[in-house]
Amino acid sequence: MRVLRSAVTGVGGFLPQQVITNDDLAKVVDTSDAWIAERTGIRQRHRIDDGMKTSDMAVEAAKVALAAAGKTAEDVDLIIVATTTPDMPFPSTASIVQNKLGAPTCPAFDVQAVCSGFVYALSVADGFVARGLSKCVLVIGAEAMSQLLDYSDRGTCILFGDGAGAVVVEPVEGEGTKADRGILGFDLRCDGSKVDLLYVDGGTFEAENRIGKIRMQGNQVFRHAVHKISQAVEAAVEKADLEIADIDWFIPHQANQRILNGVAERLGLDESKVISTVAQHANTSAASIPLAWYVGVQDGRVKPGDLVLIEALGGGLTWGAAAIRL
Repeated sequence: MRVLRSAVTGVGGFLPQQVITNDDLAKVVDTSDAWIAERTGIRQRHRIDDGMKTSDMAVEAAKVALAAAGKTAEDVDLIIVATTTPDMPFPSTASIVQNKLGAPTCPAFDVQAVCSGFVYALSVADGFVARGLSKCVLVIGAEAMSQLLDYSDRGTCILFGDGAGAVVVEPVEGEGTKADRGILGFDLRCDGSKVDLLYVDGGTFEAENRIGKIRMQGNQVFRHAVHKISQAVEAAVEKADLEIADIDWFIPHQANQRILNGVAERLGLDESKVISTVAQHANTSAASIPLAWYVGVQDGRVKPGDLVLIEALGGGLTWGAAAIRL
């Protein structure tokens, strides 16, 4: 039986030029390169320049992804931007990206699931493509997390960076088996009772009417992360009729090297199959998976035909995973 699958045909990424090292942070907060690296694996992160916005980074990543897919902005018929740092409360960052790219009139909207946003957005794209509603979708994760940081809080300001990653999703025909190219299985979850573990303390209903800052109970988030991520990964792989051993590359959300190691160990994945960019990029929230994916493609590790597993956990708490054959 022939079925319509959603295939990732191009991957792109963008990082701002400004690099902030651990030593740079040590000048403004009580920390050190050794302290940060030992606890997180992070060595540096990128930060947007003055005047740059989330949509600007998203556009640059989208251009790279479109070129890799052999497409132009005129081919795009759906834009989904995963972000927790939109240019403004409305309109959506996706609508701004549409205009800046010069894409034709088409659906364009944002998805907000924080660090899980790219996985959520990819699942939405899959729904459009698999139903024959879209033929060229831009799925973008873009974040200016530096705008939400409290530089007096060393528990959070050391963790995050800015950047954008994008993929192009197009329809392909398959046999309806695990050998098909395309998105093979998803698992998405949320537990709203854990909101107080990771959140931003400002916004529309704050009396001060100010931009909020990230607040996190780090130990609690870490405690939930390995278990919940592994749970979603196992469910996504099962839905795809696969085994963990089938996976060629594990491209996780780049939150903390210890979390990456813990999940890989729990799943029985060899470290050589894990693509990690946390040392160079830090946590770029919804941008982290496509950015790491782009790095893997650029350095030749990730190739057509490979089976890729992605996962993320973010504030909400939200988490999810997907199995994709390239």
